[in-house]
Amino acid sequence: MQVVLSGDFFQLPPIAKNRDEQVKFVYESQSWKEMNIKICYLSEQYRQDEDTILHVLSDIRSGSVDENTTELLRDAFERTLEDHIEPTKLFTHNANVDIINNKELQKIDGKEIGYTMISDGVEQVISALQNSCLAPQELLLKEGALVMFVRNNFEEGYVNGTTGTVINFTDDELPVVETFDGETITVYPEKWKIEEEGKMLAEIEQLPLRLAWAITVHKSQGMTLDAAEIDLSRSFEYGMGYVALSRVRTLKNMKLLGINDIALQVNPEILKADKRFQKESRLVEKKYKKSISTKLI
Repeated sequence: MQVVLSGDFFQLPPIAKNRDEQVKFVYESQSWKEMNIKICYLSEQYRQDEDTILHVLSDIRSGSVDENTTELLRDAFERTLEDHIEPTKLFTHNANVDIINNKELQKIDGKEIGYTMISDGVEQVISALQNSCLAPQELLLKEGALVMFVRNNFEEGYVNGTTGTVINFTDDELPVVETFDGETITVYPEKWKIEEEGKMLAEIEQLPLRLAWAITVHKSQGMTLDAAEIDLSRSFEYGMGYVALSRVRTLKNMKLLGINDIALQVNPEILKADKRFQKESRLVEKKYKKSISTKLI
């Protein structure tokens, strides 16, 4: 079986089940060592095409953040974002996120409709699936609520991180969302599953939405945000700043609310591993090009 793995070790590290447990990255596992993995670095950048933000992210990945880097971010503290896009606020702690989302929802007059996650399967596996799912177990919505899609569904016209406003509800009380791109989407429940050898171990079903006035940096991983206000003043983990800043396509759509010393740092162990992986990638590329040349001859 051929397996393709993709990822970015500069983002947030694995979460330990217990506080005393030492966190290990996947490349430290025995399985990784036994798989004879071929490392290949991807060079195309699809989310960002602005030189300034690419420069900042490159400095963070290389561990070379300096005064020039911070100078590029200085304007982000005073920036006024475009009025037609309501920014998502990114915080490092759940408490800030919950307070803001609940407060903003209560400001809206009108009927509140609730959606409860449906689950089926092995209890422990269900719990793990729920913890990894970005959709909340209990979702409360009102007309006018700012929401974010938490799943990719290209056929329906949304991806993980697409934001918009609830503008209506169907007769079946399904929310109708108008995205900031001007698309109108009726949102249907989605299913998340864990299967093993064709057998379903756990399944959950919920609307692929969450309130989007605020979200944690952890839960923002993998998302592309139209605009963001980011508070990194309480960063406590390597990679937090890197994850948060890389959510937007351009610095023009980002405002910084605060930052601390660790925010723009990456794990020193990842810096070492990255150098090793880049070397392995160059060797694989060289071997591949040689193979192609031989075939052409």
